[in-house]
Amino acid sequence: MQSIYKPEGLTSRPPTLGGLIMLVGFVLIGGVVSTMLLFGIMAASKGMGLSEAQTYLSGLAANPAASPNSWYELMVLQAINHIGTFFLPALAYWYFIERRTWTQFSTRPVSDVAGFSLITLIVIAFMPFDGLIIEWNRNVHLPETLAPIEQWIRNKEKGLEGLTRYLTTFKTTGQLLAAMFVIAIIPAIGEETLFRGILQRNFARWTGNAHIGIWLAAALFSAIHVQFLGFFPRMLLGALFGYLYLWSGNLWAPILAHFVNNGFTVLMVYLHQQKMTSMDIESTESVPVLGSLVSGVITLGLLYYFKKINRPTQRVETQ
Repeated sequence: MQSIYKPEGLTSRPPTLGGLIMLVGFVLIGGVVSTMLLFGIMAASKGMGLSEAQTYLSGLAANPAASPNSWYELMVLQAINHIGTFFLPALAYWYFIERRTWTQFSTRPVSDVAGFSLITLIVIAFMPFDGLIIEWNRNVHLPETLAPIEQWIRNKEKGLEGLTRYLTTFKTTGQLLAAMFVIAIIPAIGEETLFRGILQRNFARWTGNAHIGIWLAAALFSAIHVQFLGFFPRMLLGALFGYLYLWSGNLWAPILAHFVNNGFTVLMVYLHQQKMTSMDIESTESVPVLGSLVSGVITLGLLYYFKKINRPTQRVETQ
């Protein structure tokens, strides 16, 4: 039975623990370099010194509403930071450490993936169920002895929610298009390349179990966002992307799923703000339990059908 993951070519190297350490190093270096680049861009555009630019950016992230004309600035900064932290380090590892090519992320071309367009429906069908998990996760409380930690987490979440709310407040169609690029396209490509294309694949190979690989990568995918009150729903979302990758054999499947999840949310937020729809997709407090459970059942049914028509194998490389 053929492996779901691409065997090494003549010049490729198998993933190793040392390679994983190198990947972590690339991510850390990418984060530092992108941050320094952000400081440099801000210093040049504002006529500031590097220390002044650092102070300005820190204040901007903490209280973006205080600078009402900084929306596009923040979007550019988000894009540079994401590309430098996720996408470029992943490619550096893939090309220089494992010595592979982009085509080796996939075992079959997109044209051979049955029901590729079905991915959009799967992701949208999953949203109500994931909304129920979001509501549950937000209401989870730590033991009394850990109350200070819980308060710190909630304060941190509140600050992040303020930044998210600011970046998803759209006044023009141009802002909507910019947000689609920065919030949907860039994270879909960058995060799926790192977490599904590299980490999931390597975890599956090392453990000999594709399911373990999927859930380990999904847990890291959720943890890296440092939003603990949304840890479980984001982990479920990561697992959904992981199974789509496993069963399709093509990295563009989870990339499309990630784009649909983020892009559909951005679009619905815009339509709600423009009073073109009464549905507030950001609200999870009114998620009907029965509707959410039906959503979960429909998602499982669609996933089963997607798996069946693609005749996947769950065997991973062990040689």
